[in-house]
Amino acid sequence: MTRNWLHELMDVLGENKVGISDGDRFRHSKDESSHSPVEPEVVVFPEEKEDILLALKLANTFDIPITPFGSGSGLDGQAIPIRKGISMNFERMDRVISFEPEDLTVTVQPGITRLDLNKVINPHGLFFPIDPGANASIGGMVATNASGTTAVRYGSMKDQVLNLEVILADGKTIKTGSNAKKSSSGYHLNSLFTGSEGTLGIISEITLKLHGIPEHTIAASCTFDSPKACVEAAHSVLMSGVPVLRMELVDANSMKQVNEYGEYHFPVQHTLFFEFSGTHVSAKDDANIVGKLMEEWGCENWKHASGSIERATIWRARHELAYAFRHIKGMAVSGSDVCVPISKLADLVEFARERIEASGLLGGIFGHVGDGNFHTIVVYDPENSMERKQSEAINNELVLKALELKGTCTGEHGVGIGKMKYQEAEHGHAVDVMKSIKALLDPHSRFNPGKIFAGKGD
Repeated sequence: MTRNWLHELMDVLGENKVGISDGDRFRHSKDESSHSPVEPEVVVFPEEKEDILLALKLANTFDIPITPFGSGSGLDGQAIPIRKGISMNFERMDRVISFEPEDLTVTVQPGITRLDLNKVINPHGLFFPIDPGANASIGGMVATNASGTTAVRYGSMKDQVLNLEVILADGKTIKTGSNAKKSSSGYHLNSLFTGSEGTLGIISEITLKLHGIPEHTIAASCTFDSPKACVEAAHSVLMSGVPVLRMELVDANSMKQVNEYGEYHFPVQHTLFFEFSGTHVSAKDDANIVGKLMEEWGCENWKHASGSIERATIWRARHELAYAFRHIKGMAVSGSDVCVPISKLADLVEFARERIEASGLLGGIFGHVGDGNFHTIVVYDPENSMERKQSEAINNELVLKALELKGTCTGEHGVGIGKMKYQEAEHGHAVDVMKSIKALLDPHSRFNPGKIFAGKGD
């Protein structure tokens, strides 16, 4: 590490905003993915926009890369500082800047988490609906265009962002939108920076849409003989027009694993979980309609859960699925996250199940079947090179099949490191346009280099 720039960084920001300990550097070397950790040379903890600008000015002077870090819950290596340099952690920029309940909007700093945001706005009868499972930071969710279990109704982060304040590589600050609910003015910069994974600029403020908390919510579940049957039944719900809030597939292997992990008692069968919300009458009617529809498709174990504790248990178990596999002692996991047109989803889920079973490895399938997005997770012995190659082959085959079906290599985890190799296959010459945008906004590849596609120095 160059002594001069580190000391100057401490002088400019103050030692309390600069972390150089082994613990700080290790914590920021990785995320929740299986990608190899890389320790940054230093961690910066900005508390105000001015801190970001000061650190960026010094980074430009000494040619130092900056990798943004939210809560570290990413699943494809976006927060790993593979070119070392500065890891910029936004956990101290966690304030609500302005809250306009009458406009259903809120402006926040990037470090606030989704649960902390909801604690502020829930007493006003409002909530922020995007739920990726982890208590991710809002800035990180914007950077990866996160979505989750409520995507079938509310979409992804790009559908909730009204305006961003972004600091560009040259130190200029821009606004990408407004507080209006819609606009036809100019290029849609919100969507450009949402999902850019910290490669185009540093997000310092975020204005979001909010939604009214429904009067009543009902959860329900049922089981089928195969994952394909689950998906076909779920597709029929979409075609019926019933406005479900959540619709999740969990295969039998995953149910068994989460039961053991969390001491739950769900049937060890291929399961669909639902949630309906609205007025007491509308939520009950929607649940009854779907229940009858599922019976027509031959489901078993149809069950309502209208109590808050029972509903919370269902969704806690759903969110613990990945951890149930990841915490098997001595084992490693790999996973994929693909999204295809709804009509192709059943075939792709069946393909994934066949590939996992043929490998002989333990694996699970679960996901947001309401929007065509699902996840696979495969467990392997990290000391067994054959098992590692098998797990990687499953992921590769699944992605290529998704692209063949006119889908995408990632529905919500983002590109990061692991999905870089599929960008040309998915986007073709559009990748050249993306590289041109990167070169225009970040000509020295200062921001999160080595992510999404190969650039300067890769």
